[in-house]
Amino acid sequence: MRFCVLGSGSRGNATFVEAAGVRLLIDAGFSGREIERRLAGVGIAADSLSHLLVTHEHGDHIRGVGILSRRYRLPVYCNRATLAAAGDGLAGLHRVEAFETGVGFSLGGLACHPFAVSHDAAEPVGFLLDDGVASLGYCTDTGAVSRLMRHRLSGCGALILECNHDPELLKNGPYPPPLKQRVRSKSGHLANHESLAFLSELLHPGLRQVVLAHISETNNHHDAIGLALTAVFGGGADLPAIHLAGQDEASPLFSLAPPAAAGSSPR
Repeated sequence: MRFCVLGSGSRGNATFVEAAGVRLLIDAGFSGREIERRLAGVGIAADSLSHLLVTHEHGDHIRGVGILSRRYRLPVYCNRATLAAAGDGLAGLHRVEAFETGVGFSLGGLACHPFAVSHDAAEPVGFLLDDGVASLGYCTDTGAVSRLMRHRLSGCGALILECNHDPELLKNGPYPPPLKQRVRSKSGHLANHESLAFLSELLHPGLRQVVLAHISETNNHHDAIGLALTAVFGGGADLPAIHLAGQDEASPLFSLAPPAAAGSSPR
């Protein structure tokens, strides 16, 4: 399994995943041309994509879905509520495959399980992807953590997790009061300390890579995330590798190799 966050934030979101012979995007919130450019930057040809998965209907997650679906004849997987709420934003697709939130489906040898999250959209979801060897959890755009989310993400080998805002930066920032309230609400976005407290519950020896995503350019800062990491984990926690996703450039292309068998020697 390989994956790359092509960009994440309020101006666009898209993540590439390759596993079990499948190459897919989770969301396509940039223009088609920009997604093609970012894919090429990590050595992936856009015409090698096979599927598009959609978490919810907001523009920063679906802006490029239609053009990519039509240009490369890609099926688009989303629930019916998202499709209806998107209106013209998800019109004219090559093909729609509607899934039911909470019910898994397969893309070849890749098992996909959409699970409910808490956001101000029609029926937003996160995804757990598992190829039988490695698993990736994708969970952004949620204002609250649920038992279901803990259950679905508890055994991941890699995790893409929202770490949206610092409460003080949001409180003292330029957003108007209604928007501040939306962001910090249970159907908004996770604050740094909420995201990292959730991460602390998900730690296990097999979790090898975490990408903190949907980081606000206005209401967050890498230093604030660093302080929150120290506050939650102190200096002694044995943490997985952590990468902070950016809005304007792709992350590295991460690879999840099978865990070494017990007693085997590393190469």
